[in-house]
Amino acid sequence: MPETASCASQATSDSRVILQVDHLSKQYKGGFQALDEVNLEIRRGEIFALLGPNGAGKTTLIGVICGLVNATTGHVLVDGHDNVSEFRQARQRIGLVPQELTSEAFSKVWDTVSFSRGLFGKPPNPEHIERVLRSLSLWEKRNNRLITLSGGMKRRVLIAKALSHEPDILFLDEPSAGVDVELRRDMWAVVRGLRDRGVTIILTTHYIEEAEEMADRIGVIRGGKLMLVEDKHTLMSKLGTKVLTLRLVTPLKALPASLSGFDLSLSTDGLSMDYGYRSAPQQDGEDTGSNSSQGGDTQSSIANLLAALAANGIEISDMDTRQSSLEDIFISLVKEQP
Repeated sequence: MPETASCASQATSDSRVILQVDHLSKQYKGGFQALDEVNLEIRRGEIFALLGPNGAGKTTLIGVICGLVNATTGHVLVDGHDNVSEFRQARQRIGLVPQELTSEAFSKVWDTVSFSRGLFGKPPNPEHIERVLRSLSLWEKRNNRLITLSGGMKRRVLIAKALSHEPDILFLDEPSAGVDVELRRDMWAVVRGLRDRGVTIILTTHYIEEAEEMADRIGVIRGGKLMLVEDKHTLMSKLGTKVLTLRLVTPLKALPASLSGFDLSLSTDGLSMDYGYRSAPQQDGEDTGSNSSQGGDTQSSIANLLAALAANGIEISDMDTRQSSLEDIFISLVKEQP
């Protein structure tokens, strides 16, 4: 089973853990339960993607960790500092890029980014501000007032502000929402560079292909509950499936009853069929081709299928396989009944 939220039930002394969320709940006055007993540990220098449908609790969780929302129960440690009793020490270690494009309309880019650094008690460092602005293609806009910038450029400024005080943890809350392809490419290049320098990245995104490309670990939240936390590759191995598409020489009107033991679906034109099977390697005698009642491992299950097709006089002209994506897995998880 994937790693679940019970991992942070007690304070940890593991130096690899930079962020610990322990039994965190948030209930609003109207009774809405935004977070329900969330436990989570984030490792230093990883990229962690938090996925979930709208209203799942992603932004609320980020708000509580960053000290912008008060939790009902539970606590958060940021690099060993309680984010309530040691708010200043905890918050200095966090950079936040929010969803909303909020900015001081008449401030200049250089001024607003430099001012943000000062808010965290950091001494002036023009060289660092210049590096950040250049990395986000903002250097040529440094003397522009924010009101004159496009939405994409304003998003870049938000990222620059979050990086101005050199945080150890960077939260990116839907950073790609409504931005152009160029910014998205620049932003992920910056994110990779930050991770290479040891910065921990936590992102929420609706672009699941980005999480699949960028993240080291994946968390899925639904209805305020953290459903699972898992290494990306392990998750895709455990929950992913492969689909073998078989193209037929002669179309079929329906699948023969003798093939009912296989997980087969026939195309509408009857010219191809799909066979789904688990992609995880066989372990301890487990039948990884478990969707077939014919038994055996993946290879023997496919061999049994081909033999059954031949026995029914069904000729194959071609075949290929495809691996389920993280998006496929995410959709299947959030559709599951509680």
